[in-house]
This record gives sequence, structure tokens and C-alpha cells, in this order.
Amino acid sequence: MLPIEVRDVSLEYDTPAGRVQGVKGASFGMQASEFLCIVGPSGCGKSTLLNIIAGFLTPTSGEIRIGGKAVNGHGMDRGVVFQDFAQLFPWRTALGNVTFGLEMKGVPKAEREEIARKQLALVKLEKFMDAYPHHLSGGMQQRVAIARALAYDPAVLLMDEPFAALDAMTRDDMQRLLADVWHKTRKTVIYVTHNVAEAVYLADRVIVMTPHPGQVKAEIPIDLPRPRDPLSVEFLDTQKRLLSHLGGTAIPAAA
Repeated sequence: MLPIEVRDVSLEYDTPAGRVQGVKGASFGMQASEFLCIVGPSGCGKSTLLNIIAGFLTPTSGEIRIGGKAVNGHGMDRGVVFQDFAQLFPWRTALGNVTFGLEMKGVPKAEREEIARKQLALVKLEKFMDAYPHHLSGGMQQRVAIARALAYDPAVLLMDEPFAALDAMTRDDMQRLLADVWHKTRKTVIYVTHNVAEAVYLADRVIVMTPHPGQVKAEIPIDLPRPRDPLSVEFLDTQKRLLSHLGGTAIPAAA
């Protein structure tokens, strides 16, 4: 039994111009602790597919199964990190944001604060536990969001272009941090990005989606040792190979 199974998932929705198919017949499986990236041009349905897996959207047809159980709405088995910095509660400190999911699970205060401190230390924010989001940089806010998603120990971490709004240097730092966090936690991760270099740096395997309607075009294994050197010949060759599967779509190697 695969930890995650996406079975012939499609989604249609109504627009002023008529009915539009956002995702068409998407199917793939994942192993435990695998890091999977989904890439494709803007509007290809990659974020829509992630939201279906998260349980925020209901597919028109097909199903998602996690641990053999069909997804029916959002559950605590999935942690989600979005691109938007506003995902944090502005009235809560970093520690208070990370404890939120644990509060929803009814974890006692002392225990949830201990867990939150460990997760903030994991993302190297132990000195900023009492800071509010508006006191933190964009990269630091995303680290809090990652710590919050990990705190209640979900089986799967879903990430929707979490570093896209960051400057290039901060994004590079966050990619290295996420690779380190994944190595330490061995979470199963699905990560949506339009950045090919980011996908090659992070992923064990990359799903390439086509535009209009979004379909799974190819599954590309990334057979590079970790930690990965973005300037190595092997990395650049892998990046070129992935770009070739994108069929000339305007997706940057770096953003």
C-alpha cells in the first residue's frame, strides 16, 4: 500500500466563460518519506491538485488515498504551507503560531510549548519564539509556517510555492533549510513550484504537468546525491533534461 495514491483525479469548475477543466485524469503514487515536486506553467493546475490532496477542494471525479484511506476534507494527517505570509496569525507570537494545531488537538499547554520550541529550533528560530510575525522577515515567517505545519506531526507535508515571494538569496537559504529539515524528519512532501532549479535541488522525483487542462505529462526521477550542488555539471544536466520535458514552456531555471 502506497502512503499517497492519486487516482484519475479531475476537477471542473464554472467560470463566466463557461465550464473549465482545471485538472484532468491525474494519477501517481508516492512512497513514504519521498520528496515529490510538481512543476508546470502558470495555470496548469498544480496548485489546484495540491488543494485537492489537502482536502480543500473536492474532485469532480477520481480520488486521493492517504495510508489507504480516501481523503474527505482536510485532516490533521496533512500539514500545509502556502506562499502567502498572511498564513500566520498576526496576534500570536512565533511560539503561539506553532502551538495552534496542537491546541486544536487538545494537547496540554506545557507539552505543546515543548513541541513548538523543538520545531522552532529545527528551523533555527529558537531566539525568536516571542516575536510577532510583523517583526520577522519573509523568510523567517515561512520558517514559522513550516514549524507550525510540522508541530502536530502530520503524515504528509504539502507546500504550495512557499518561497516564490522571497528574494533570491533568501530563497536559496530556505531551500537549503528545507532540505535539511526533510533529511531530519523524513516527512513525505509534495511541493509545488514553477522553478525548475528548485525542483532539481529538492526532489526525489518531479511530476511535470501540461497546461489547459492540467494533466500529468511525465514523472522524472532526480538521481543526484545529497546535498546537491546547483553549479555542478550533473545538476545542470538534470535541469536541462527536466526542461526538455516541459516542451518549451516558459518556465525559468531560476526566478
